[in-house]
Amino acid sequence: MTHTSLVKIEGVNDKNDTSFYLGKRVAYCYRAANQKKGKSRVIWGKVTASHGNNGVVRTKFKRNLPPRAMGDRIRVMLYPSRV
Repeated sequence: MTHTSLVKIEGVNDKNDTSFYLGKRVAYCYRAANQKKGKSRVIWGKVTASHGNNGVVRTKFKRNLPPRAMGDRIRVMLYPSRV
């Protein structure tokens, strides 16, 4: 369960709605303290499973999220599409 975080997606209120988001990419964007590699950076992840009955999902990231990411916004990309 390393690199895994629980994410509440806005507008998703029950377990049935989370099935649309399974497999979608998520991105945590933040400003870098050291600007050698650019002003902003991204940690990419993927929605892996639902968690509970209230629309919370488990997301697996490439690297662990920093503690300041708790309660912060995470962007949910609507790809890859399963249509």
